[in-house]
Amino acid sequence: MSTANVKDVVKEKYGQAALRVRSGGSSCCGAAPAADGCCDPITSNLYDAGQTGLLPEEAVLASLGCGNPTALAALNQGETVLDLGSGGGIDVLLSARRVGPTGKAYGLDMTDEMLALARENQKKAGVANVEFLKGEIEHIPLPDDSVDVIISNCVINLSADKDQVLREAFRVLKPGGRFAVSDVVTRGQVPEAVRQSMLLWVGCIAGALQDTEYRAKLAGAGFTAVDIEPTRVYDINDARTFLAGQGVDVDAIAPEVEGKFMSAFIRATKPTAASCCAPGCCA
Repeated sequence: MSTANVKDVVKEKYGQAALRVRSGGSSCCGAAPAADGCCDPITSNLYDAGQTGLLPEEAVLASLGCGNPTALAALNQGETVLDLGSGGGIDVLLSARRVGPTGKAYGLDMTDEMLALARENQKKAGVANVEFLKGEIEHIPLPDDSVDVIISNCVINLSADKDQVLREAFRVLKPGGRFAVSDVVTRGQVPEAVRQSMLLWVGCIAGALQDTEYRAKLAGAGFTAVDIEPTRVYDINDARTFLAGQGVDVDAIAPEVEGKFMSAFIRATKPTAASCCAPGCCA
């Protein structure tokens, strides 16, 4: 599975999701949302009414994440936040309110349709301290040492070059900056049939790293204080739901993935210049 193929599929599917939202449907189901907001056990029930009530409906419907990094990341007034793979903008808009008018929230996305939707949502929300950038998370269009906090919501899994993503995240963070993302991780081996399904890449499943591998990659990029906190472990019924219709034998594979997938909050820190010894951060 080449990097280019993964990118093309992700672009197409997320572009279609944005168009469905703009036409009155939901990003995850392609129709009016179900009672719980989505038909996907990974993307459903992530935000409380106190948060979503402040945002345009389209921003909520376009959410395709696996967690709520804005609820878990410690954001302070005046900070600069970058959301990798910002989609319809829900986490960017929530972050902008938390960092206040003296802070700034960037959203980065490679899909034109999602960027258009996010900018519409920004106008509807009336939030000024936001900027949506077009680009790939493997090549962040911001200078070195320019961001206090990086967030992301089940997007790093979609990259076929996660080492490059983490190196770029490290580069744009200021010394002492925080990496605070929601992502799907695995425990133990995952069936090859799941890894090879392109549709499951788009659903954030096939690209999931093992928790130990995620830790190693963050450390390899230069991060310290790495912590992985499970926020939801998926059971057999969840497995059946996200495997259905994906071109795999659900009955054969579902028992093999029971308890192996979890949404997690992943934290790490870029060391200060005095303690940093990663490539590129020392004189």
